[in-house]
Amino acid sequence: MKSIKLTILLLVIAVMLPLNTSAQEKMMKKENTVMVGGAPMYPSKNIVENAVNSKDHTTLVAAVKAADLVNTLMSDGPFTVFAPTNAAFDKLPEGTVATLLKPENKKKLQTVLTYHVIAGKYNGSDIIAAIEKGNGKATFTTVSGGKLSAQMDRGNLVLMDEKGGKSMVTIADVNQSNGVIHVVDSVVLPK
Repeated sequence: MKSIKLTILLLVIAVMLPLNTSAQEKMMKKENTVMVGGAPMYPSKNIVENAVNSKDHTTLVAAVKAADLVNTLMSDGPFTVFAPTNAAFDKLPEGTVATLLKPENKKKLQTVLTYHVIAGKYNGSDIIAAIEKGNGKATFTTVSGGKLSAQMDRGNLVLMDEKGGKSMVTIADVNQSNGVIHVVDSVVLPK
Protein backbone atom coordinates (compact mmCIF):
# COMPACT_ATOMS: atom_id res chain seq x y z
CA MET A 1 0.00 0.00 0.00
CA LYS A 2 2.84 2.39 0.85
CA SER A 3 4.49 1.74 -2.50
CA ILE A 4 1.23 2.51 -4.37
CA LYS A 5 0.80 5.80 -2.46
CA LEU A 6 4.44 6.67 -3.12
CA THR A 7 4.05 5.87 -6.82
CA ILE A 8 0.91 8.03 -7.07
CA LEU A 9 2.66 10.87 -5.23
CA LEU A 10 5.66 10.66 -7.57
CA LEU A 11 3.35 10.66 -10.62
CA VAL A 12 1.51 13.75 -9.32
CA ILE A 13 4.83 15.51 -8.72
CA ALA A 14 6.10 14.52 -12.17
CA VAL A 15 2.95 15.89 -13.80
CA MET A 16 2.91 19.11 -11.75
CA LEU A 17 6.62 19.88 -12.03
CA PRO A 18 6.48 21.25 -15.60
CA LEU A 19 3.49 23.39 -14.61
CA ASN A 20 5.40 25.02 -11.75
CA THR A 21 7.16 28.12 -13.11
CA SER A 22 9.29 30.39 -11.00
CA ALA A 23 8.09 33.77 -9.84
CA GLN A 24 10.68 35.40 -12.09
CA GLU A 25 9.38 33.58 -15.17
CA LYS A 26 5.81 34.61 -14.32
CA MET A 27 6.90 38.22 -13.85
CA MET A 28 8.86 38.15 -17.16
CA LYS A 29 5.78 36.96 -19.04
CA LYS A 30 3.48 39.42 -17.27
CA GLU A 31 5.75 42.41 -17.87
CA ASN A 32 6.83 41.69 -21.45
CA THR A 33 10.53 41.83 -20.62
CA VAL A 34 13.43 42.08 -23.05
CA MET A 35 16.64 40.13 -22.44
CA VAL A 36 19.77 42.31 -22.35
CA GLY A 37 23.15 41.01 -21.29
CA GLY A 38 21.65 37.73 -20.16
CA ALA A 39 19.15 39.36 -17.82
CA PRO A 40 15.49 40.27 -18.16
CA MET A 41 14.79 44.00 -18.22
CA TYR A 42 11.58 44.73 -16.36
CA PRO A 43 9.40 47.66 -17.48
CA SER A 44 8.41 48.14 -13.82
CA LYS A 45 12.02 48.87 -12.82
CA ASN A 46 13.99 52.04 -13.53
CA ILE A 47 17.01 52.38 -15.79
CA VAL A 48 19.60 51.76 -13.08
CA GLU A 49 17.73 48.87 -11.46
CA ASN A 50 17.72 47.06 -14.80
CA ALA A 51 21.17 48.04 -16.08
CA VAL A 52 22.98 46.65 -13.03
CA ASN A 53 21.78 43.17 -14.02
CA SER A 54 23.13 43.24 -17.59
CA LYS A 55 26.50 41.53 -17.90
CA ASP A 56 27.00 43.51 -21.13
CA HIS A 57 26.79 46.87 -19.35
CA THR A 58 29.17 46.59 -16.40
CA THR A 59 31.43 49.34 -17.79
CA LEU A 60 28.45 51.66 -18.29
CA VAL A 61 27.20 50.99 -14.76
CA ALA A 62 30.66 51.65 -13.31
CA ALA A 63 30.86 54.89 -15.29
CA VAL A 64 27.39 56.03 -14.15
CA LYS A 65 28.43 55.41 -10.53
CA ALA A 66 31.77 57.24 -10.96
CA ALA A 67 29.96 60.20 -12.55
CA ASP A 68 27.42 60.38 -9.69
CA LEU A 69 24.53 59.96 -12.14
CA VAL A 70 22.81 57.05 -10.37
CA ASN A 71 20.20 59.21 -8.64
CA THR A 72 19.49 61.11 -11.84
CA LEU A 73 18.87 57.92 -13.83
CA MET A 74 16.72 56.54 -11.01
CA SER A 75 14.52 59.65 -11.00
CA ASP A 76 11.14 59.89 -12.72
CA GLY A 77 12.54 61.07 -16.06
CA PRO A 78 11.46 60.07 -18.58
CA PHE A 79 14.76 59.45 -20.34
CA THR A 80 15.85 57.83 -23.56
CA VAL A 81 19.23 56.20 -22.98
CA PHE A 82 21.50 54.92 -25.74
CA ALA A 83 23.37 52.34 -23.67
CA PRO A 84 26.82 51.32 -24.97
CA THR A 85 27.85 47.76 -24.25
CA ASN A 86 31.19 46.75 -22.71
CA ALA A 87 32.33 45.90 -26.25
CA ALA A 88 31.41 49.45 -27.33
CA PHE A 89 33.63 50.91 -24.59
CA ASP A 90 36.39 48.51 -25.65
CA LYS A 91 36.42 50.18 -29.10
CA LEU A 92 37.67 53.43 -27.53
CA PRO A 93 41.42 54.06 -27.64
CA GLU A 94 43.30 52.15 -24.94
CA GLY A 95 43.23 53.88 -21.57
CA THR A 96 40.25 56.13 -22.40
CA VAL A 97 37.82 54.46 -19.99
CA ALA A 98 40.37 54.29 -17.16
CA THR A 99 41.18 57.97 -17.65
CA LEU A 100 37.50 58.98 -17.68
CA LEU A 101 36.84 57.04 -14.47
CA LYS A 102 39.43 59.06 -12.51
CA PRO A 103 37.86 61.47 -9.99
CA GLU A 104 39.58 64.47 -11.58
CA ASN A 105 37.76 63.70 -14.88
CA LYS A 106 34.29 63.41 -13.38
CA LYS A 107 32.90 66.43 -15.26
CA LYS A 108 34.12 65.09 -18.62
CA LEU A 109 32.70 61.64 -17.81
CA GLN A 110 29.34 63.24 -16.96
CA THR A 111 29.38 65.04 -20.31
CA VAL A 112 30.14 61.83 -22.24
CA LEU A 113 27.45 59.85 -20.40
CA THR A 114 24.74 62.52 -20.62
CA TYR A 115 25.50 62.79 -24.35
CA HIS A 116 23.92 59.31 -24.53
CA VAL A 117 20.68 60.56 -22.94
CA ILE A 118 17.73 62.46 -24.39
CA ALA A 119 15.07 63.97 -22.12
CA GLY A 120 11.74 62.28 -22.84
CA LYS A 121 10.81 58.78 -23.93
CA TYR A 122 11.54 58.03 -27.59
CA ASN A 123 10.77 54.51 -28.69
CA GLY A 124 12.30 53.27 -31.94
CA SER A 125 9.11 54.11 -33.81
CA ASP A 126 9.26 57.70 -32.48
CA ILE A 127 12.85 58.10 -33.68
CA ILE A 128 12.04 56.59 -37.08
CA ALA A 129 9.04 58.94 -37.42
CA ALA A 130 11.35 61.90 -36.67
CA ILE A 131 13.81 60.61 -39.29
CA GLU A 132 11.04 60.37 -41.89
CA LYS A 133 9.76 63.84 -40.97
CA GLY A 134 13.32 65.17 -41.35
CA ASN A 135 13.71 63.65 -44.83
CA GLY A 136 16.09 60.92 -43.71
CA LYS A 137 17.73 62.50 -40.66
CA ALA A 138 16.62 63.56 -37.19
CA THR A 139 18.65 65.60 -34.73
CA PHE A 140 18.12 65.45 -30.99
CA THR A 141 19.50 67.63 -28.21
CA THR A 142 21.07 65.46 -25.52
CA VAL A 143 20.98 66.09 -21.79
CA SER A 144 24.61 67.29 -22.07
CA GLY A 145 23.44 69.96 -24.53
CA GLY A 146 25.09 68.38 -27.56
CA LYS A 147 23.46 67.27 -30.80
CA LEU A 148 22.99 63.62 -31.73
CA SER A 149 21.66 62.68 -35.15
CA ALA A 150 19.80 59.55 -36.20
CA GLN A 151 19.18 57.99 -39.60
CA MET A 152 18.35 54.63 -41.10
CA ASP A 153 21.11 52.64 -42.81
CA ARG A 154 20.07 49.41 -44.55
CA GLY A 155 17.21 48.91 -42.12
CA ASN A 156 19.28 49.72 -39.03
CA LEU A 157 18.84 52.72 -36.76
CA VAL A 158 22.19 54.51 -36.65
CA LEU A 159 23.32 57.42 -34.46
CA MET A 160 25.91 59.98 -35.54
CA ASP A 161 27.80 62.04 -33.00
CA GLU A 162 29.22 65.53 -33.39
CA LYS A 163 32.63 64.12 -34.29
CA GLY A 164 31.29 62.00 -37.15
CA GLY A 165 31.32 58.73 -35.20
CA LYS A 166 28.54 56.21 -35.76
CA SER A 167 26.78 53.80 -33.46
CA MET A 168 24.11 51.25 -34.39
CA VAL A 169 21.16 50.39 -32.20
CA THR A 170 21.39 46.62 -31.62
CA ILE A 171 18.45 46.22 -29.21
CA ALA A 172 15.67 48.81 -29.36
CA ASP A 173 12.75 49.58 -27.09
CA VAL A 174 13.85 48.18 -23.74
CA ASN A 175 11.13 49.88 -21.71
CA GLN A 176 11.79 51.09 -18.18
CA SER A 177 9.58 52.68 -15.53
CA ASN A 178 11.32 56.01 -16.21
CA GLY A 179 11.94 55.82 -19.94
CA VAL A 180 13.48 53.53 -22.53
CA ILE A 181 16.90 52.08 -23.30
CA HIS A 182 18.30 51.39 -26.76
CA VAL A 183 21.45 49.25 -26.66
CA VAL A 184 24.18 50.59 -28.98
CA ASP A 185 27.40 49.07 -30.34
CA SER A 186 29.66 52.13 -30.06
CA VAL A 187 30.18 55.03 -27.70
CA VAL A 188 29.08 58.36 -29.17
CA LEU A 189 31.16 61.41 -28.30
CA PRO A 190 30.38 65.12 -28.06
CA LYS A 191 32.62 67.78 -29.63
